[in-house]
Amino acid sequence: MSGSKIDTPGTDLSLREEALQPTTIGSYTVAIGRALDASGVDSKRIFTAIGIPLDVATDPMTRQPASTMTRLYRACVEVTNNPYFGLTVAKHIHLTHLHALGYSLAASGTLMDFCRRLERYFRLVSQVAKVNLTQVDGQVMMRFDHLVELSSETEDAFFGFLIRTMRLLYKQEFKPLRVEFCRSMPHEGAGPYETLFRVPVLFNQTSSLLVFDQADMVQALSGSCPELAQVNDNIVISYLARLDKSDVITGVTQKIIEFLPDGDCTRDKVASALHMSPTKLQLKLSQRGTHFQQLLDDTRKELACSYLRQASRPVTEITFLLGFSDTSNFTRAFKRWTGLSPTDFRQQP
Repeated sequence: MSGSKIDTPGTDLSLREEALQPTTIGSYTVAIGRALDASGVDSKRIFTAIGIPLDVATDPMTRQPASTMTRLYRACVEVTNNPYFGLTVAKHIHLTHLHALGYSLAASGTLMDFCRRLERYFRLVSQVAKVNLTQVDGQVMMRFDHLVELSSETEDAFFGFLIRTMRLLYKQEFKPLRVEFCRSMPHEGAGPYETLFRVPVLFNQTSSLLVFDQADMVQALSGSCPELAQVNDNIVISYLARLDKSDVITGVTQKIIEFLPDGDCTRDKVASALHMSPTKLQLKLSQRGTHFQQLLDDTRKELACSYLRQASRPVTEITFLLGFSDTSNFTRAFKRWTGLSPTDFRQQP
């Protein structure tokens, strides 16, 4: 094993090209290092050969390019001679590796809330795929559309991590209805996948997919803490604004959250905070198929639902946190968004 040849940082990509690639949160490599060590391989030697720092920061702004992760996984499979190395990594990924998003996920009220957070904020974890959540005929489908070519181990590790985490938050008997991978099945067979997921697994599909029974997804989780989830959601949004400096929607959303409690959240004020004119802001938003009032409504609605799940917050406080002048205006807006009054929403099971 010590004599295995390992790919070193290559000349196939210039530093400039690598810097423009989609990235993954750097703390993810901590789990890979632990999986290597558990397999009897010196992770420091492998990381040094690939060019990954040994003291990976927990700051989510510390990122690794997609090509670096591919080279790292290729080396890991080679030195461990384990075609299921990604499934091994899944055992070592912890929610804290996802920074604030991990704490939000752990505090989710239901698995549906958990999945919606992943859909909204997955870019903090990785920019290599986009998550889409749909519900059809009593089933919840979580699809990962790949934006770049991924290593097979990336798919294995993240799906394994998700199912293990869902079991931890909900119940150990939990299992999906169906699992689909873009990757091809290892020559050694699908046995380890079926052992982990406890359902048949399809390979060579057009996208990665997890399918769940909707009844499981709406059960209350014992670790639910709406206040903690909301605080960390806001932290995630602030990091995404830094990560996606060119993403005007993320930037506007962050400023809306910041300005709402002051009762002075206008398009002009947000545009000024983003160092652009109101006209330029309107143009950028229209190019993304939206406008300021739509983002204001969407953000208020999402915050309102989150705040109302926090039993300790009175409706009067929520009213002013969302920038409304009085509770009657908030109630009318909330009924327009959800079809329910704030009180009726709170009384839902």
